[in-house]
Amino acid sequence: MALRQIRTIGDPCLNKVCKKVEEVNERTLTLIDDMLDTMYEADGVGLAAPQVGVLKRIVVIDVGDGPIVMINPEILETSGSQTGSEGCLSVPGKAGTVTRPDYVKAKAYDEEMNEYIIEGEELLARAICHELAHLDGHLYTELVEGELMNTEDADKNKKRK
Repeated sequence: MALRQIRTIGDPCLNKVCKKVEEVNERTLTLIDDMLDTMYEADGVGLAAPQVGVLKRIVVIDVGDGPIVMINPEILETSGSQTGSEGCLSVPGKAGTVTRPDYVKAKAYDEEMNEYIIEGEELLARAICHELAHLDGHLYTELVEGELMNTEDADKNKKRK
């Protein structure tokens, strides 16, 4: 297990469509462990493989209920909407207002390639949508309503509300 360098906005890896994982091997398991370590070290809620320079359809998420590993994830259903501040480990020091679904149902595979269904609301729904967008070469900055703010400014605005 090791920390990996997080790619930042402008890195071509972040704008590419990722390849489907055909099989899970030792390299894949090491990547997943490294992604989790990197996400936790950076105080993130989620991390997608292209953010560490690997063009594979893998994301890890932890909104406080323990780690979720999603291999070849696919959104099946969404409903409602939520608008809130969003940031990204690949866009350090910035945050912006983004509208996402309030409910998401997705299908993915775990580390043993067992298919499962996950349903999420609020932060988990936001995280799933955000991370899966990375797998298709998209950043949240494409969806920001208004201007990107420095995270210090975003924190001040939150306290005022």
